[in-house]
Amino acid sequence: MGQVLHGNVATNYPDFESPAFLNDHISRTLAFYEDIAVDPAGGFYHCFEDDGRIYNRDLRHLVSSCRFVFDYALAFRERGDPKHRAKAEHGLRFLEAAHRQANGSYAWQLRNGAVIHGQLMAYGHAFVMIAAALAVDAGIKEARPTLDHIWGFMEAHFWQPDHGAYADEFDPDMSVLSPYRGQNANMHSCEGCIAAYRATGNTRYLERAEALAHKFTVELAGLTGGLIWEHYDTNWTPDYDYHRDKPNDLFKPWGIQPGHLVEWARLLLTLESIRSQPWYLDRAIALYGRAMQHGRDTELGGLVYGFAPDGLIFARDKYYWVHSETAATAWRLFHRTGDETYRQDYHDVWRYAWDHLIDHEHGAWFRVLTPEGKKIDNQKSPPGKTDYHTLGVCWDILSVGAEDIGSSAV
Repeated sequence: MGQVLHGNVATNYPDFESPAFLNDHISRTLAFYEDIAVDPAGGFYHCFEDDGRIYNRDLRHLVSSCRFVFDYALAFRERGDPKHRAKAEHGLRFLEAAHRQANGSYAWQLRNGAVIHGQLMAYGHAFVMIAAALAVDAGIKEARPTLDHIWGFMEAHFWQPDHGAYADEFDPDMSVLSPYRGQNANMHSCEGCIAAYRATGNTRYLERAEALAHKFTVELAGLTGGLIWEHYDTNWTPDYDYHRDKPNDLFKPWGIQPGHLVEWARLLLTLESIRSQPWYLDRAIALYGRAMQHGRDTELGGLVYGFAPDGLIFARDKYYWVHSETAATAWRLFHRTGDETYRQDYHDVWRYAWDHLIDHEHGAWFRVLTPEGKKIDNQKSPPGKTDYHTLGVCWDILSVGAEDIGSSAV
């Protein structure tokens, strides 16, 4: 379908179900980073303005280092282009040479190769697992030692068998474990375990992913009205005050996150496709439904960042990853159930993204918008982004039958 652009707003839309559209969008997103991301001295640059200019050449964040490996390993797995393999290998070498410390941990932040934030974050280590697993799955055998190491390290230092969950944060010398417990690191650990199972066939990863999914979407969600609370104390009791004053925190926001509800729903649907259990679909439908019930901005459009336990919206900014994850989950639910409501949601989210989040001039997605849908700054890809969500969900949509259902836009 043709497009008429007014600024960054389209009045007509492409066929969002078309594999051709999805593959083209992947290519355009990859192209934004293609010639600017690689640091010849090691790893990748992590700080990009809207037009691709680098605004900080020295900072390295563990999450971005891992997500770039994910991006290029996945691209190589799907398309087989040797340049993507080379970039994934380049990123893996930097993870091991720069981020990995003598005690086996991976440093959260570096500047000019020196550690500037030495806390051991389970969230970051989960992304080491994701990166290594995707690389192994792509046939990059050099990633297997990293995958084996990160499993063992997290098992020894973060895993709490008495609670069936991962702890969150150590001080730099691993002598003090923070009393904070969080769902976000566990959600991505579940993602990493699924990826590791797919890459290796080792059932220890699948069993851990299944256990984490039940812990957070059934057991702990049962304490908070079926929703996913973000923060807990040492006994995994919900902490309703942690970061109450930080509703827009990047990694540990207060409240209920619609984006995390739909991410968990997508993980449940993925697990169901591997080894089905009756409750997976029920919980996926429920989590997605609550995300859409409370997360839609019916006045200004799009999906909000957070809402309170009573459903009141309190963080109304629009984040790129929330919308991309919602599109993929809606598509999986449509493919699984045939319910046209999910198909309509899929198109609604893509339309909002097309009108507001996607940069039609330079490529990739803007990171965060005001409630009204305007970008808040010129930092398209600061540390932690890399369009990992955008690329991952487009590949995921393609993987669950875009070719089979049809390509007529709603």
